[in-house]
Amino acid sequence: MDIRVLQYFLAVAREENITRAAETLRMTQPPLSRQLKELEDELGRKLLIRGSKKVTLTEDGMLLRKRAEEVIDLMEKTKAEISSSGENISGDVYIGGGETDAIAFIAQAARNLQREHPLIRYRIYSGDASDVTERLDKGLIDFGILVEPVDIAKYDFMRFPVKDTWGVLMRKDSPLAKQESVRAEDLWDKPLILSHQTSDSSELSAWLKKDTSKLNIVATYELIYNASHFVKKGFGYAIALDKLIDTTGNNDLCFKPLRPVLEAGLCIVWKKRQVFSRAGKKFLEELRDIIMKSTI
Repeated sequence: MDIRVLQYFLAVAREENITRAAETLRMTQPPLSRQLKELEDELGRKLLIRGSKKVTLTEDGMLLRKRAEEVIDLMEKTKAEISSSGENISGDVYIGGGETDAIAFIAQAARNLQREHPLIRYRIYSGDASDVTERLDKGLIDFGILVEPVDIAKYDFMRFPVKDTWGVLMRKDSPLAKQESVRAEDLWDKPLILSHQTSDSSELSAWLKKDTSKLNIVATYELIYNASHFVKKGFGYAIALDKLIDTTGNNDLCFKPLRPVLEAGLCIVWKKRQVFSRAGKKFLEELRDIIMKSTI
């Protein structure tokens, strides 16, 4: 399977029209159509449904699109790493992770390196643990930031010298806002908004003293910023990590920690025996130095 043909296929998937795709590729329609037909013959699967005005992907076509995007991304990442040479270190460092205050360590490492190596760029991807580890395993990112508990046995890792605190994001005029902290019993009859990752968490279920399936979960989220808008409208109470939403000043929201305290450890992981680009290696050295100094 030719990389060039995958790029042709992605152009058609993006434009949803072979003629427009041919124009963006600076080629004529007949050879593009022929390449697509040969790709379908090679795979033995129909990838495109050719309508009079629009081209749509079959189920196999959607799978190929996902895999082709991963292949192209990995190819571009590899090309950038190999082309980075000379005394001036350049290239991209790919980092994936969920929302956490520990991103401040990443930002500090990047800022420190910026002075000496201004050509290093950082690609930050957001996602839960399964999204991050999938990208990591496929080589699409260099590092993953994970919120524990999570299985990290197959990775090399460093733990951040801080922990995030779980609590409840709510409106300031909510009944629970008068309390200093929130107990499990306080939430049993409340409409709850949970992150996708914690909705199946055994640790959270243990703290809540109930299986989450027996609670009134009205929504789940990936980004707490989006969930905070539901909270502002009085839709429910969001169980989240502290410091991710600004609740100071005239903000309508407040954050109350859980009682007993529930904390989450944080770590940055990478594949064992990983061969880093010069930029990735430099970033890891700087981050390790920052973490070591913060624990002294």
